[in-house]
Amino acid sequence: MAQKMFELVSVMLSALVVGVFWGPWLALSRSMASFEAAVFLAIAHRMNRNLATPMTVLMPLALASIVPVLFLSYGKPGPGFYLALVALALLAVALLVTVAVEVPVVKQIATWTVSTLPDNWQQLRDRWVSFHIVRVVSGIAGFAFLVAAAIF
Repeated sequence: MAQKMFELVSVMLSALVVGVFWGPWLALSRSMASFEAAVFLAIAHRMNRNLATPMTVLMPLALASIVPVLFLSYGKPGPGFYLALVALALLAVALLVTVAVEVPVVKQIATWTVSTLPDNWQQLRDRWVSFHIVRVVSGIAGFAFLVAAAIF
């Protein structure tokens, strides 16, 4: 029963994280190159203000919630432990991309105004979007493995 409870918590927290990755990509990131600088800045600034604090708590919490699942499924029959381990690794990739690439770029963008845009702002925007795709793919894959671990 404890394992199922931890699986439920880890799936729910991971669903929230992956939803935050997937939603902005689906709604905005695919179109970022088409926005004028002022629109891009308004969107990026708003997304940063809305998501920075919750995701700073939610992402590590989601990853940490997988650890009890690993402990409780270790040595039990079936693929659950290995599926959860792959899930943790993929979600850790998403966290690494976030911390190493996405957050530093967003911190730069947060200081920009239309009049202070650097000459290479479009390249930085495109890098941000490209790495966001890596984050979305690894997050969705990690979530899928986590759900599979809970099912099997």
